[in-house]
Amino acid sequence: MIVYSADWLIQSADLVNKDYGILVDGGKVTAVRSRMELEEMCSRGEAEEGGHFHVLAPGFINAHMHQYGLLSHGIPIHVEIKDFEDFLWKFWWPFMEDRIRCKDVLVTSRASAAELIESGVTGFCDTLEAPRCEPGTLIKQAKVIEQIGMRAVLSLESCERIDEENGQYCLEENEKLIRWAKEHSSLVSGAFCTHTSFTCSPDFMKKAACLAEELDSLWQFHLSESRYESDYTQKHFGKRPVHHYENEGLLSSRVVASQCVKVDETEIPLLKKYSVRPVHMPVSNCEVGGGFSPVPEMLEAGLPVSIGTDGYENDFLTTIRMAFLIHKAVKEDPSVLPAKEIFRMATEYGARALGWEDCGTLESGKNADFFCMDTSFPTPLREENLFDQIIVFGKKEYISHVYCGGKALMENRELTTLDRDAVKKEMAACAEEFWRPLL
Repeated sequence: MIVYSADWLIQSADLVNKDYGILVDGGKVTAVRSRMELEEMCSRGEAEEGGHFHVLAPGFINAHMHQYGLLSHGIPIHVEIKDFEDFLWKFWWPFMEDRIRCKDVLVTSRASAAELIESGVTGFCDTLEAPRCEPGTLIKQAKVIEQIGMRAVLSLESCERIDEENGQYCLEENEKLIRWAKEHSSLVSGAFCTHTSFTCSPDFMKKAACLAEELDSLWQFHLSESRYESDYTQKHFGKRPVHHYENEGLLSSRVVASQCVKVDETEIPLLKKYSVRPVHMPVSNCEVGGGFSPVPEMLEAGLPVSIGTDGYENDFLTTIRMAFLIHKAVKEDPSVLPAKEIFRMATEYGARALGWEDCGTLESGKNADFFCMDTSFPTPLREENLFDQIIVFGKKEYISHVYCGGKALMENRELTTLDRDAVKKEMAACAEEFWRPLL
């Protein structure tokens, strides 16, 4: 048994204790005690001292990302992009998705994992958008993540953009991962993933929904990332996207709906009715000009909105800070989405989105997934400002230790399961090769 204590132990957005700590055994939190009690246990030889920190908090959960997206950071673009439709058809699909292969997936998985760990992330949900990748790529990616020691839900986006046969191939790759992970992995699971209504027929999406039900897995897709989808569904089906999905019998508690930018006041109650799990991507919504998601309205309706980085940014602290700021500007109201609520979205709501019942908070019986921050804050931490300090002013440089299931992923700012320099070198070489045809 190992003891980790802190000046400030954040068990959840609703429970903070001063001079407290956790007892970890077998990858689980087995007790939460005062620092004094834990020190006495160590002095009696009942436990070992793991360290004392300034802040100890549940690990962040990135509920939607594209690890391969790291290859797009700074990539030369020689096409004019005016709107979201241009972004997909002129750039993202031909220059990114259709060119991704297994070797790119494995390199970016290691490189993005390193960045996630450095910003306090212990678990994530990845959507690989690579319809032409080799068979078995997802399982190889899962083995990489398992070796790194992070929790993850992985999937390959499936659609009929190329053709129906390719869509079926991608669904089958998801199924192979789901079955493999259930038998071979304690940290990684699979999910079904489809793109959206304008690349998937209703019958294709029903096929994915039925497979998810059959294999008891999550099913994720992009929902109303911009007005493009709502314009499409109203033109072709006479309904807005969420109404279209309800009409086709596609909404359920298995659905993880990423983006949710252009859902309106008639669609939010339906998301709540079917217990859909929305994920908010504040930074990438700005990048592609998609708009501003009605996150305050979804939360008010009782939806547990989580947060994702998408493919734009792997520093999770940057992403959650944007979530804190953007909606205040949109609403012209500084009281909207206080830091404590953002922290909840980044931890326990992320766990809920991914079906991780044993993650998201630090309580007895939960997984020992946590990060520690040092005293680098230039101003004092107090109980009344703790969440503001972390969310608004926190930096990844302040995070010194990260643990997943009690296993160290970073100690004293040194990655323990990845060679930071080797990963950076590998990533740079991969990007050079991938970019070369575009230069």
